Amino acid sequence: MIEGLADGLSSVTKLIAGHYTDRFHRRKPLILAGYALTTVATGTLALATNTTHVLISRATAWLGRGARTPGRKALLAAAVPAKAYGRAFGLERLMDTTGAIAGPLSAFWLLRHYQGNYAPVFVWTLLPGLLAVVCFAIFVREQPSRLLIRQPFWTSLRKLPPRFRRFLIAVGIFGAGDFSHTLLIFYATQMLAPELGTLAAAGVAMGFYVLHNVFYALFAFVAGWLGDRVSRPRVLAAGYALAGLTVLLLVAGVRTPLLLGAVFILAGIYVGTEEALEDSLAAELVPHSQHGVAFGTLAAVNAVGDFVSSLAVGWLWSAYSPAVAFGVAGLLFFVGAALVLRVR
Repeated sequence: MIEGLADGLSSVTKLIAGHYTDRFHRRKPLILAGYALTTVATGTLALATNTTHVLISRATAWLGRGARTPGRKALLAAAVPAKAYGRAFGLERLMDTTGAIAGPLSAFWLLRHYQGNYAPVFVWTLLPGLLAVVCFAIFVREQPSRLLIRQPFWTSLRKLPPRFRRFLIAVGIFGAGDFSHTLLIFYATQMLAPELGTLAAAGVAMGFYVLHNVFYALFAFVAGWLGDRVSRPRVLAAGYALAGLTVLLLVAGVRTPLLLGAVFILAGIYVGTEEALEDSLAAELVPHSQHGVAFGTLAAVNAVGDFVSSLAVGWLWSAYSPAVAFGVAGLLFFVGAALVLRVR
């Protein structure tokens, strides 16, 4: 319930913040406010004594995350020429994912140091969070927007270019099959448990997930670079198709450590490709004056897809089998790949 409410609030906030960031002369204040709110709210988890406290802190932190995301992406798109969108968004994903690897590892070390006491760990999160706010405030430069189009929220959505709306259909269909990769950890644990035991199998599966994130970080930049050199729709379609091939291995019922590791590596590659190319292609399809609402809408479509896919794949897994669940996801992946190839 806590994660669902936080993610839902973040998605709605991204959509609204995307609209309003296009109406401001400067996007930077809203982005800074979002970073500061996420930092402080995460730090307050150190004071939590019951479920309600955790819910309030988590939801507030994700409210800040939603507020900062569209403006940050629009600011990034404005800072580079269109021919470098892929590399710019790929580098942003690489750095973000590197932090996502370092963060849990340092948290694990701190938990051991504080003998399982979570409160000091959440206090320590204030340090990198506030450092990010200070760095953003001092080092990020923004050219104030002079061409502002003030229009109602629904009008700004309707005025998004038709080719961008067609792109969103492809993203939505792919997203309807793009299940949470927590299910990959669950699948690997199930496959390895008969041979290794449940505890050891879970440890190996978590190791595979770290490998997944390493390849995700690396290939986000590689895919962005390829998109700049070749064709962003083609590279994104290749990423979507790779997702389909990845789940075909799961449909086949792979169970050896070598093949399971390959599944996690391929999954990391296609997620890195997907995230870097979706953002850079959105920036290319929409004029600068609409970048905020475009990134907010893209984030909302992806959020709905995340919810639908994990719910549907999880239900099919429980009601029928993992092969059926992954087979349906694979079909949606290939349809998304075919549709994104039609984007010009």
